[in-house]
Amino acid sequence: MAMKVQKKIQLTGHNAAIYDLFFDNIKQYVYSGDGNGWIVRWNLDQPDFGKLIAKVETNIFSMCPLLERHRIVAGNMNGGVHWIDLNQPNETKNIAHHKKGVYAIARQDKYVFTAGGDGILTRWSIENAKSLESLQLTYSAIRSIAIHEKRNEMALGASDNNIYILDLSTFEIKKTIAQAHGNSVFTVCYSPNGIHLVSGGRDAHLKVWNIEQNYDCVLSEPAHWFTINDIIFHPKGHWMATASRDKTIKIWDASSYKLLKVLETFRDRGHINSVNRLLWNEQFLLSCSDDRSIIGWEILT
Repeated sequence: MAMKVQKKIQLTGHNAAIYDLFFDNIKQYVYSGDGNGWIVRWNLDQPDFGKLIAKVETNIFSMCPLLERHRIVAGNMNGGVHWIDLNQPNETKNIAHHKKGVYAIARQDKYVFTAGGDGILTRWSIENAKSLESLQLTYSAIRSIAIHEKRNEMALGASDNNIYILDLSTFEIKKTIAQAHGNSVFTVCYSPNGIHLVSGGRDAHLKVWNIEQNYDCVLSEPAHWFTINDIIFHPKGHWMATASRDKTIKIWDASSYKLLKVLETFRDRGHINSVNRLLWNEQFLLSCSDDRSIIGWEILT
């Protein structure tokens, strides 16, 4: 039986492209960051009302929640790292750190990692919002970060077409997957079972790498027409979704990587511009776009 997906909500109110999303701790609220520097909080039970909770001076490319500390770390297009205090948003600590845009931010325990267009990876202390160490990993942009807790490692996709596997503790490069894609590696994501690393690139290919076989490529699929911007797995691990600059979202079986569903502009009332980021909870697959909106998709099984 064909998978059925229904558009349930569309959140509008941003005045610029939306580049990143995250949930609060109980997944009732979703936060979005845009090209005007706005961070907006949405209640999924009342989707018509978004609340502007913080604003920085330029495009927000990436965000990381530290909600137990009432903070958000946001990266901007100029390399700035913003430590936003949600109780006092006007007291935001802005640190000019990277020389180019901050494309990815990830948290691991008491640290935050930022990846910049300058090819630098930096580890920050959450406690005092100070940079602890930096690594010039490449001289091209680092576009994405994924963390594998059990292996104590992280994967980074870069615009030199490579994927780098680093030890989380030492920053030692454990593995370089050279020329992993035909162009920039825009997104990397570990599978929930911890066996695969999945990547997407500007070459529009979806690739699956077997971690237990020294990251051998076990699947290479021309999955979209244009850049794959994001990859995400369902919380229960049985589906995977990809987002692309070709305006579509595709849903895949997470075991076989078989394509199950394509969500399009006209047939499904989907996005009319590039789909930049995905977010998944038990209720919705959420997507944000250059069209300044967030769509909530319900999968009917």
